[in-house]
Amino acid sequence: MSLDEQGRPEPPWAGGERETLIGFLEFQRATLAWKTQGLDGDVLDGVGLTSTLAPSTMTLGGILKHLAWVEDFWFSRRLLGGEAAAIWQGVDWTAEPDWEWTSAASDSPGELQRIWSDAVEQSRATTAQALAAEGLDSLEVRGYPDGTRVSLRWILIHMIEEYARHNGHADLLREAVDGQTGE
Repeated sequence: MSLDEQGRPEPPWAGGERETLIGFLEFQRATLAWKTQGLDGDVLDGVGLTSTLAPSTMTLGGILKHLAWVEDFWFSRRLLGGEAAAIWQGVDWTAEPDWEWTSAASDSPGELQRIWSDAVEQSRATTAQALAAEGLDSLEVRGYPDGTRVSLRWILIHMIEEYARHNGHADLLREAVDGQTGE
């Protein structure tokens, strides 16, 4: 595996479907890690910053916690049919549907990065388990009310899209905060 100048794993140029999908997801995960590394609490939670991207309330810390929730939701809950990770249990999602975004302001940078990296590690293990069982055609255990179930292939592509969108937000937020730019 080759790494780029930011230490991100390059997706394979001529890999199979499995390797290409996982390669691009890992590249997107590494991009978020790069965009949020070395930041203190004021930068991650937005407290005391003079640089804002009004009217959005989005923060780098909120992005980390949101993507941790998305990792857990799609891989542990939907794909495997398991329970939500402890951090998400007991949240009143009806009263506060954006809890993962807003509660990030109360977490330290280290805690946010740990929450996210733990979710990613669990997702990697879940993905390996599903790939070993039925490959990319593995269907989620928890489907939609109409019985529709998406495949691991669909989940991987969705996660690439989810990271790509939020990495674009992270680019803008990081540049506004401390001027760091990059793809």
